[in-house]
Amino acid sequence: MIETNVSRHHQTFLQVIQSYYQLTKPRIIPLLLITTAGSMWIAAKGEVDPLLLLVTLTGGTLAAASAQTINCVYDRDIDYDMERTRHRPMPSGKVQPRDALIFAIALATISFTLLAVFANLLAALLAFSGIVFYILVYTHWLKRHTPQNIVVGGAAGAIPALVGWAAVTGTLSWSAWLIFAIVFLWTPPHFWALALMIKDDYAKVGIPMLPVIEGTTATVKQIWYYTLVTVFATVLLVYPLGASGILYAAIAVILGGLFIHKSWRLLQNPEDRAVAKELFLFSISYMMLLCLGMVVDSLPVTHNLISAVSNHLHFIG
Repeated sequence: MIETNVSRHHQTFLQVIQSYYQLTKPRIIPLLLITTAGSMWIAAKGEVDPLLLLVTLTGGTLAAASAQTINCVYDRDIDYDMERTRHRPMPSGKVQPRDALIFAIALATISFTLLAVFANLLAALLAFSGIVFYILVYTHWLKRHTPQNIVVGGAAGAIPALVGWAAVTGTLSWSAWLIFAIVFLWTPPHFWALALMIKDDYAKVGIPMLPVIEGTTATVKQIWYYTLVTVFATVLLVYPLGASGILYAAIAVILGGLFIHKSWRLLQNPEDRAVAKELFLFSISYMMLLCLGMVVDSLPVTHNLISAVSNHLHFIG
């Protein structure tokens, strides 16, 4: 039992709502949703059913919120020990573990039901597997026991891409698995950049993040390698899979060049936390813009425009 000096009682109903909202770590969820949307638009060839999109994104939001809530329950001891997380609802005593678990189960149940009824069973099962993987594999098994925690654990954050594809097609293709792989490979450089910034907090509570166990230099080398592989993986959607076209290819190359440049700067300045922060913040924009590129590239109007320009150039030639 964690003892705090913070009152366990809220003064207003709004404060209660705010605390439960904070349990879901809402800042993380939009990034999961944009990967879902990117996958859906490619799978639907740019013509996604609005109701299916709404249901899938809502179901994905609830599944992610459930996983994050259970994570808050499980990690409430280390959250209390770290200054940056001490004021979260669990360590501060604003929400009791039993109540948080009931909330998480309700979210997971609604998520599964929505996806199973309005999308399909595969999408529902994938979303539920993301919750299970995040809690049992990452939070319980990996996070406190191995510096490779975020590598394997990154699969949980990549599952939404599979959910989106499955919701549209009812199956999983090579393209779906490649989008999964892109998010999976992107996660280590994204998260390790953050870990470099707060490695002292992780060391204080005994979490074996890579910068704590292997050191800063080894971590930035791994960030560099994963960045290169991530950028390479993004262009495979264009060739050989042919799932995306020339506009996405241009966006992927430009964003990839910037990602590589910022990783290279960190490689040259491994102790500079400002550079690590710059890479971390850019990595968020990178994934969001890359998925936006998937969406725009898949639209019929984009295909028509590119075709018209190509025919015009051919006519002039």
